Amino acid sequence: MRYFIDPFGCVKNQVDAENMMAFLNAAGWTAATDSAEADLIIVNSCGFIESAKQESINAVLAWRGLYPEKKILLAGCLAQRYAKELAESLPEADGFFGTGDIQAIAGAALRVTGDSQNGADSQQGKNAAAGAVNPGGRPLLSLPGSAYVKISEGCDNRCAFCAIPLIRGGLRSRAVAEITDECRALLDRGARELCIIGQDTGSFGKDRLGGHPAGVTTAVSKLPDLLEALSALEGHFWVRLLYIHPDNFPLPILDIMERDCRFLPYFDIPFQHASSKILAAMNRRGTAESHLALVETIRRRLPDAVIRSTFLLGFPGEDDRDFAALLDFQKKARLDWLGCFTWSREEGTAAYSMKGRVPKKTAVERKKIIEAEQVSISAQRMDRLLGRRCDVLVEETIAGGADDETSNDNETIWLGRLYCQAPEVDGAAVITGIEAAGVKPRPGDLLPAKIIARRGFDLEVHISLK
Repeated sequence: MRYFIDPFGCVKNQVDAENMMAFLNAAGWTAATDSAEADLIIVNSCGFIESAKQESINAVLAWRGLYPEKKILLAGCLAQRYAKELAESLPEADGFFGTGDIQAIAGAALRVTGDSQNGADSQQGKNAAAGAVNPGGRPLLSLPGSAYVKISEGCDNRCAFCAIPLIRGGLRSRAVAEITDECRALLDRGARELCIIGQDTGSFGKDRLGGHPAGVTTAVSKLPDLLEALSALEGHFWVRLLYIHPDNFPLPILDIMERDCRFLPYFDIPFQHASSKILAAMNRRGTAESHLALVETIRRRLPDAVIRSTFLLGFPGEDDRDFAALLDFQKKARLDWLGCFTWSREEGTAAYSMKGRVPKKTAVERKKIIEAEQVSISAQRMDRLLGRRCDVLVEETIAGGADDETSNDNETIWLGRLYCQAPEVDGAAVITGIEAAGVKPRPGDLLPAKIIARRGFDLEVHISLK
């Protein structure tokens, strides 16, 4: 039997998709590179906000329209949260599989395809669990040279707008030794960038400390311990930390980053807002002042630091003064990269029944203002990097430079990323000078380069072997 997986959703869901592939492969299934050859289409869904839910449903409808005869399994967060409701309202899906027990995917796949007889689905599920490779050996859906490493599941922060604890449960951290082994295996396979992810990587390990109930803020993060363990690994590679809640930022990680340049000075810190009133309503402890102090500390300790964040617009009670506070924070913080989204009313969250809902039109207008302001800020932050020498992670090649007036027509143009660019969310690096340098790059290589120009949100780099 052959399956095709649509790894729709965020990168955290992508790791789930990779693990599903590992267990299916171990159970004797074969991954199809072409959906037309598959017996089963698996849609890995997202259920974080309303727009993501609708996109997940639309993906199922699109696959059903393309393949009326094939079996479709809706997996992931949306299936975890709304399996009963979807079973009644989405007949286009033949089955649903949540995030609670990824090892059971083989049995779920067999039930959907109708090939389960005499308990075969249960037996194959057991075979999958027993035969699955080490997490470091799972199939990778990430860009060449890069791999995501999920260090924890669930979250204890209980932000008023967030449905993650309802879907994923409370914080459950993996053991440092287990994560280190996975990273070592990924590096041995050729990975050159390890992207450390979790719902909140700053809280890593707090749940594993005796005497600290879930949600107790005095528990100490074990993220520095993990970085120390990864620092002992040999080789030339990057470690990129993603999703650090500002209320839980462990400052000792800066000590490690100062000592070991393989830990990229890239910080993904979702501040969400700057109004004290709104932050308190969101059940977040930070303030504009504490957030700015954190930004200043990071940049003082690591002058090359790049900071990405997200803002949430239209949270209940947000008025013009609150929005003005957020604009003022944006101006002062001068974040390198910024993403925005509008509040989604999610069942089961504390914000669901809050009064003072902001009209959708107002929230969208505020989002557009923030995004417009950020364009020049990001441009200036990237301009400061011009002339810098740093490694570039090579990812893919594109047609020769006929459309690029700065390039020779016959020169092959490669795309990649720099330390300041996380996968899929930031700009890209346009790589030139490869032929002149006499190198033959492969996707996944780390090459020395010099940043020579900014093209919108992208950076042009020239290979520099000297």
